[in-house]
Amino acid sequence: MTLTRVLTALVLMPVVIAIVLFTPTWVVADAVGIITIVALWEFFNLGDAIGHRAYRLWTIFCSLLLTVPWFATPVFTATIFFLFVLGLAVLTLFTRRPLVESLPSAGVSSSALLLVAFPLSFASRLHALPVEGPRLLLFALVITWAADTVAYFAGRSFGKHPLAPHISPKKTWEGSIAGLFGSLLIAYAFHFWLTIPLAHLLAMATLGNVAGQIGDLLESACKRSAGVKDSGGLLPGHGGMLDRIDALILCIPVIWFYLALVNPLL
Repeated sequence: MTLTRVLTALVLMPVVIAIVLFTPTWVVADAVGIITIVALWEFFNLGDAIGHRAYRLWTIFCSLLLTVPWFATPVFTATIFFLFVLGLAVLTLFTRRPLVESLPSAGVSSSALLLVAFPLSFASRLHALPVEGPRLLLFALVITWAADTVAYFAGRSFGKHPLAPHISPKKTWEGSIAGLFGSLLIAYAFHFWLTIPLAHLLAMATLGNVAGQIGDLLESACKRSAGVKDSGGLLPGHGGMLDRIDALILCIPVIWFYLALVNPLL
């Protein structure tokens, strides 16, 4: 399993890095859209496992609108959310599903949009930043990859104290802390490449790491509630797409908001 996990990562990472650094934002947005569709489909399957069927096509349509970085204004984002709510209302009133399914269907659809699609849309927004956008997106990716890798091997080697045993029994505090140090080391390495001061990079790495671990545990909670080990089988050694990007789902928006609110680029 470990060898398969490593080989899959070695194949995927160069492709992702090439797309982030050497393609325009519209290509990144398309890639994010494809990833979003796959991740949403896996999320919908988790809902199906507990008998909650989402309004799949409508949720995917609204989610893809969110991934367009040129429309990523507060007004446009609010419009998409309101359009989504109106669509849910129409679907609830005029589909042939039993009314007893209305609330669960709306709940799973809304959860998919809020917990998966909306946070992922910040990947293309981060890439579109006029100053070092591609490098900052890569920064968010690499601190997450480093944290995941270091935490995995540290937890297997000397992890003894469970982090959240009722959600993910194999995750340990030792692995969590080691993962944080992995992110900080990446932040230190990136300060030779980015114009952002080291203190801000360390702050972003810390916040992004914590957010990523929360995203990881959130996805684990969703899988546990559905009674499955992995969200899918798309990526050998990793499980499904959600299993691979669960930490990024919250890490990337945290990096974006740090840049927007603290503005260390100035």
